[in-house]
Amino acid sequence: MRRGLGVLLPVMLPLCLLAQGGQDPAELRQKLAAIQGRLGLVDQQLASLKKRRKGVLVEIQGISLQRDRAKAQVEGARLRRDQAQSEVQVIGREQARIQGEVLRLQGDLRKQVRWMQALGPWGDLGIYTTFRDLEAWLVRGRMLAWARLQERKGLEHIQRLQGDLAAKEKALKEVLARLASEAREAAQLQAALRLQEEKLNSFLDGLQKDEAAQKQAQAELAEEAVQLERLLAGLLGKPRSETFEAAVAFASLRGELPQPVEGTLAQGFGEHLHPRFRTKTMQSGLLITAQGGASVGAVADGKVAFADYYQSYGPMVILDHGGGWFTLYTHLLGLGVAKGQVLKAGEAVGAVGDTVDGPRLGFEIRHQAQPQDPQKWLKRKYR
Repeated sequence: MRRGLGVLLPVMLPLCLLAQGGQDPAELRQKLAAIQGRLGLVDQQLASLKKRRKGVLVEIQGISLQRDRAKAQVEGARLRRDQAQSEVQVIGREQARIQGEVLRLQGDLRKQVRWMQALGPWGDLGIYTTFRDLEAWLVRGRMLAWARLQERKGLEHIQRLQGDLAAKEKALKEVLARLASEAREAAQLQAALRLQEEKLNSFLDGLQKDEAAQKQAQAELAEEAVQLERLLAGLLGKPRSETFEAAVAFASLRGELPQPVEGTLAQGFGEHLHPRFRTKTMQSGLLITAQGGASVGAVADGKVAFADYYQSYGPMVILDHGGGWFTLYTHLLGLGVAKGQVLKAGEAVGAVGDTVDGPRLGFEIRHQAQPQDPQKWLKRKYR
């Protein structure tokens, strides 16, 4: 009765892999879904960009969006690699558990077989025939029969576990192959990202030396500012039934508004010389350095008057606060609200998106289309 007691076990994972702490699979799936969402937003902006008239700003934005797309792809590849690594660790732990159970069962069966061999098929009859109580002899025989039944069950259990180990071994090989593939893809995407970053930097460096291109960019920025004023003028001309009636007059909130997002001041209100484009521009609001993807909150109750991709401003949301007052949120990651939606102060209008200079939020306050210095309206100013 030595069947199956010496079956070889599949090769186990190295201890270094088993020792590593795997990431939560649900969290990894959530992050991957967020990456897919980011890719979708970038693709929407690229599609919107194709509808615009070609120019320096469009070219810059196009290269920047391709870089952002490459960034998201690199992050997605890294997460998929982490996901595969997590699966490897899960399989390794299962293999170790099954192997431990097999070894325990094999040890128990060896002890049982040695005991049964010592007693013979029905025990030592020479001893049992001296028993006066025949029933005790029969009970001992039934115990041996029960032991043989348990031995068969134990062997069958070991065989099932061996089958489970073989399946885990196969699954492990498939996941390790996928892990190697994900690592290769991550390296390729990282190289593609470097090329996109070099392309963007090369274009911006060339712009610094090209006076004609600088003048064209300045003219395009000025034209965008005019078009934005026309857009706001159109919003002011809407029927009274479509405008927002605030419970508290927006004008009374001067110096009391919350910051739309935590961050630092990248560029204040007024005229500036762009450090890279060498173009003079009028900053009609604030440019705020913030964490990419950080939630952007409405500074006061308002109604979404505009939510769309808008030229070099990217995804832009305009809130109507009534009385001819508007707040503008530009360079968003995407459009999280829809036109006509009513928001309370603090509710999210979107998230901080990316620019050629890094994650930024553009924030403006307008009255009758005329820009105001937002710093004078905030309870806590940006530094």
